[in-house]
This record gives sequence, C-alpha cells and structure tokens, in this order.
Amino acid sequence: MMVGEATKDIDINIPKDAYDTGKHIPTFNAYLTIIVRDSKGRVVNIHRQRSHSPTANFMALFLPYNYYSQINGSLTITNIEGGTCSYQPQPNMNAYNIIYPNTNVSYTPPGYLVMIQVGSGQQSNPFSATNLLAPIANGSGTGQLVYGSVSTSSNVVVSGSSAYFQISQEYTNATSSAISITEIGIVVQVYTCSAAESSPTNCGQVLVWYDVLSSAISIPANGALTIYYTFTVNP
Repeated sequence: MMVGEATKDIDINIPKDAYDTGKHIPTFNAYLTIIVRDSKGRVVNIHRQRSHSPTANFMALFLPYNYYSQINGSLTITNIEGGTCSYQPQPNMNAYNIIYPNTNVSYTPPGYLVMIQVGSGQQSNPFSATNLLAPIANGSGTGQLVYGSVSTSSNVVVSGSSAYFQISQEYTNATSSAISITEIGIVVQVYTCSAAESSPTNCGQVLVWYDVLSSAISIPANGALTIYYTFTVNP
C-alpha cells in the first residue's frame, strides 16, 4: 500500500463516467413549509424545514405481501384514539385491502380522508408515535384552531428530472389570543375490506407522518396558518 507523496508519481486516468454527473439513483425527500398571516392577511412568518418522520404505522402499511406470508401473521395498526385493528393481506378472496373513499366513513372536518393535524406538544421518537402528544382541537374556542379544507395535488408535478406532490391545509385562529404549534402530523382514515367485500373494518384515523418543529410557530389572534407537505423525488 502506498500513501502520501508516493501516490503523486502514479499516472492515474479516471474514466469520465466515474465522475458524479448527477445521473445517480433518484432520491426522495419531504419538506414542511408553514406560512403565517396576521388578522389583515399579511404574511408575518415563513418557516421551512426538512421532514423526515414516517411513523411505524406508515411503514407497516407499505410492507409487501411476502412479509406477511413469511411471518404467517398480521400487523396491528393503532389509530389516534388508541384503538387498534389487524391488517393482513392474503392471496385469496379474503385478502384485505385499504379502500378509498368509503360512504360509511365521515370525512367532514376534521375527519378527512387525509388531514394535517397540529399540536402543542412534542415527542422524542416520532417513529413510534401513534398520535400527537397535545393535539389542538378543531373549533373557535380558547386554544382551538378552525381546521380548513385539505388540498392535494391532483397529479404528480414533473419539472425536469424532479417530481413532487403536495398536501396542504389552512387553519384560522378565531380567538383573541395567539396560539403556538410545535408538532404536526399527517393523519389518514384507514378502512379495510376483503376482496370478497366481507368483514369491513374501520381502523379510524391513523397517524402516518409526524414532525416536531425546529421552533414553535405562533398564530396571531384572528390570524391564519397554511401548512404544506411536499414529497419530492430528485429535489
């Protein structure tokens, strides 16, 4: 082995295709953007940070069928109320699927098919989180925020070599005092049913993504807050 000055005497020719040309495996990132407006609609704060906290529930729902066949068992999904349900895909008519939308489930505020929930607590282990530590309720009472409608990208947006989609939601502080948020989570309504349309199960609202803010965000009295989750490939 040669180190130091001896390596300078070696004639090295590195092929051009060995250099970093940007043609590597696509990377995935998630970003959290928060825009705060005062009572007159003026932007008073813009906060942006990297989001990196899919929960155990999220990972479980993405496991392939062969995982379940190998363990010969099911997984337990815990919703934000602490209730549980069993999920086990199978290669037959009893196979369970997650079906959307479903007329048996109410998607009225704040119980959307997907929603962004905010809170005033924080947890040190986002992966194991099944709910927000101190969720802020939907309403106009003291300490509450009015949850607006959820918006999602109708299609994946492609720009050059990048592609992304967004989930966003607006909140209004209808009280006379400022309200601060420190935690944010994406919640989805999970409803399972077999391929034979038997044994339907409403798993409830499930936390699939959780973030603690790098600094608390204050919403002024009668102000508003808009949160954007952006999931992107090749950012």
